[in-house]
Amino acid sequence: MQQIAHRVLLIEAAAIERLASRLDEGFVKAVDMIAAGHGRLICTGMGKSGIICQKLAATFTSTGTPSHFLHPAEAIHGDLGMVRGDDVVLAISYSGETEELLRLLEVLKRIGTPLISLTGNLQSTLARQSDVALDVGVEQEACPMGLAPTASTTAALAMGDALAMALMERKGFRPEDFAELHPGGELGRKLLRVDAVMHAGDDIPAVPRDTHMKDVIYEISRKGLGVTAVIDADHRPLGIITDGDLRRLLERHGGSLLDHSAGQCMHENPRTIRPDELATTALRLMEERRITSLLVTDLSGLLVGIVHLHDLWRTEMI
Repeated sequence: MQQIAHRVLLIEAAAIERLASRLDEGFVKAVDMIAAGHGRLICTGMGKSGIICQKLAATFTSTGTPSHFLHPAEAIHGDLGMVRGDDVVLAISYSGETEELLRLLEVLKRIGTPLISLTGNLQSTLARQSDVALDVGVEQEACPMGLAPTASTTAALAMGDALAMALMERKGFRPEDFAELHPGGELGRKLLRVDAVMHAGDDIPAVPRDTHMKDVIYEISRKGLGVTAVIDADHRPLGIITDGDLRRLLERHGGSLLDHSAGQCMHENPRTIRPDELATTALRLMEERRITSLLVTDLSGLLVGIVHLHDLWRTEMI
């Protein structure tokens, strides 16, 4: 069984490796065509190719290229109404002669929808009728009988993924964009932004620099984060005071600590982070600095929030 698995994996890996050596300007043209489209990318294919199309439609959509799967058989019975002239169609057929797909060609040509095909036969009807035909041919299937689509579907999937990733780069798709499309689950937690977990508004512990330490202690206790920012008149952070600082200051000054001001006791130039940064970045900074809180400032340096390690715990990020 291990020998069989080894053979299958080598055949499929070799099929993908050969794809890389055959990439040409046709791939670039396909990326340009999809990027220039004002509609959606419609992925269509029958059987196993259809299943690959469904996966690719999901990948394109989640990476910033709106996409839908169209079943060719359903298309010729009414679903073709979902295809518009400003869409782009991506059709997958290894033979290039799939009857249901060929019946779509006349309609696609009539409404002027650009057609990209992934096929193992560049001389096929589908390839010749396509605006761009990408070669996903394989030397052999991984099936011992050479019948079940295996290496060929892997090759089509890999080429589709290559298109999707190239489009991501072409469109400048950012981690922040990815986060907006993946709010749930493990991935969503990893892509949370700081502004989604920070304390803002009246929940921000903050005091002016001339605040007496008695009131500083009250602010730290009232906001419950074990820390307070020290701010100037424009609400820009000047420093920070933590629970740990209070303990060390009490050991040093005793009761006379209450005669000091926040400005005299604060740590200057506190570490800050932008609200549009990923929460994982905040976590990394806290771990590197061995701190439990970060002040959040906007582009003009104004204090807009504070993120605490406990906030990240609640997201199950750690």
